[in-house]
Amino acid sequence: MVFLCWTRPSSQDQKACINKSGGFNYDTKFRGATAKPMSCLQQDKELANDGFSLNHARVLVGSGLDTFEKGKTALQNWRHFGLNWAFVDPKTPIQGGVKFCACVKEFVPWLMMPLQVVYVNENRNPKKLMASFGFGSGTLQGHLLAGEERFSIELDENNQVWYEILSFSKPSHLLSFIGYPYVQLRQKYFAHHSTNAVLKHVSAK
Repeated sequence: MVFLCWTRPSSQDQKACINKSGGFNYDTKFRGATAKPMSCLQQDKELANDGFSLNHARVLVGSGLDTFEKGKTALQNWRHFGLNWAFVDPKTPIQGGVKFCACVKEFVPWLMMPLQVVYVNENRNPKKLMASFGFGSGTLQGHLLAGEERFSIELDENNQVWYEILSFSKPSHLLSFIGYPYVQLRQKYFAHHSTNAVLKHVSAK
């Protein structure tokens, strides 16, 4: 089952995709794993044994609390998906259990890939002036991949603000099995463009 749309998917198209999709298409034991640091996932032998590949990008986007707050707002409003060839309905709430579609244009058709928010984490340490916000989404049946992805923004102890993407995935459909090297290249391409979208938002006056 693949959800295709020959024009930019409307709200109705996305709703139909979500309604037709099933539950998560990856093992329960891995649910929420992206809340851990990259180093923990690299050491997780079960992920590797199950055929999952890791994808990670962490980029400095600025400094200071104001930049962090702008980065947080960018994630909450799906600005990191605000691309010409990929988007999520910006009205989608960042709340555990919420289902949504990531819409991606591949050549002529658009792909609608159903996901569900698995967790939302927000931490603040006023004494050390540190803060972080992030959320992880898991793939549902009908998605070309199986796995989970986290988007997060962090203000560290050095007053630097970092945007991070961390995911594990593997093919869940014949198309992605055949074209997985291409899929992995697209993941890196998305990370680059997503970072630029966040940078554009946090640098705006």
